[in-house]
Amino acid sequence: MSYLLGVVLFALAILISVSLHEAGHMLTAKMFGMKVTRYFVGFGPTLWSFKRGETEYGVKGIPLGGFCKIVGMTAQDDDVDPADEPRAMWRYPVWKRTIVMGAGSITHFALALGTLWIMAVSTGLPNPDFPTTEQQVRQEPAVIRLSECVVPENVARACAPGDPASPAVQAQLRDGDRITSVNGTPISTYGQLLTTLRSLKPGDTAKIDYVRDGQPATTSTVLAKTERAPLDDPKGAVTPVAALGVGIVPSTPTRVTYGVVGAFGATADFTGDMAVGTVQALQRIPQKVPALWTAITGGERDADTPISVVGASRLGGEAVENNAWFLFFMLFVSLNFFIGVFQLLPLLPLDGGHIAIAWFERARSWLYARIGRTDPGRVDYLKLMPFTYAVILIGGVFTLLTITADVVNPITLFSR
Repeated sequence: MSYLLGVVLFALAILISVSLHEAGHMLTAKMFGMKVTRYFVGFGPTLWSFKRGETEYGVKGIPLGGFCKIVGMTAQDDDVDPADEPRAMWRYPVWKRTIVMGAGSITHFALALGTLWIMAVSTGLPNPDFPTTEQQVRQEPAVIRLSECVVPENVARACAPGDPASPAVQAQLRDGDRITSVNGTPISTYGQLLTTLRSLKPGDTAKIDYVRDGQPATTSTVLAKTERAPLDDPKGAVTPVAALGVGIVPSTPTRVTYGVVGAFGATADFTGDMAVGTVQALQRIPQKVPALWTAITGGERDADTPISVVGASRLGGEAVENNAWFLFFMLFVSLNFFIGVFQLLPLLPLDGGHIAIAWFERARSWLYARIGRTDPGRVDYLKLMPFTYAVILIGGVFTLLTITADVVNPITLFSR
């Protein structure tokens, strides 16, 4: 039940975000005096609407977005009443049109930044000093976190019936114990623990010295067998190795909470990192298409492949089901930031495409005036329709791929 609640909550959050995106366009257009005739949440048949002033507001039957109709977005719009010509959007200065078209993305960024600031002063943001690389992890103290079992093969999955019990559990070790030696070999870091365990064989008995609550103690256990690549070559050949069944408890906290003022700087820093990650994710999209097809046709789903709103909603459901609200809101932040950046790409029919054309017209007019040539006027959107349809087709196929993958082979973050 909680999973379904999470799915519905996240889908509703997405719908509200997209509706606010369109509201951003509408409100800025009205602010500058442009005429907005329609503002609807959803697509398809109208379920309910009312008219206030010159704008009709309403809800449609397919809750997959929303739209607002601004009169005369392009000079080629043929549905502009002659009385509305002076208020057609294309007649306004380029800076005003840029604000109106960029207001949707600005709304997404505002939602992301506002949520991040609230998280910074309440639950905290990810600690920038938290170890993330393999090298950093191996330099951490050998403070352990127990696994319930040892997975025999070299895959990341939950414990299953038949998996050997964790030798660490059998040795009555506990989370937070700090291992100081194995079979007499001194241990101070997690990397040294891994190296020492790799020098042993599955089935060997390991004498383990450790410290618990400041008190030294000793135990012993028989090491289990798993499969791993060499420590110095993660992509090398997998071979049987000895396993204790432990991970580490990092010495640094995973999240940091900030004061009301300090949260602004922390939010800005985190947003900068997120911007870099979003750009990198956009650059990786073309090379991830084959991985999506592999997932659809029965292969393993790469956790780094793109997801649709269906996949994001499913992850939101998992987060609520496992009481991982921090993850829920981070998904919300990431999705809003991604949509905001994506909408600014200089491609029609995206908002960024309209902004790019507006500034192209302005730059071309300025250049022609300097060289004494007649201003060629507005860009003919009709001539750009083949490119627009190509973008829509590619986007539609990609959306279909991600939705299909999220249905038949979804990414999961928790064992269910």
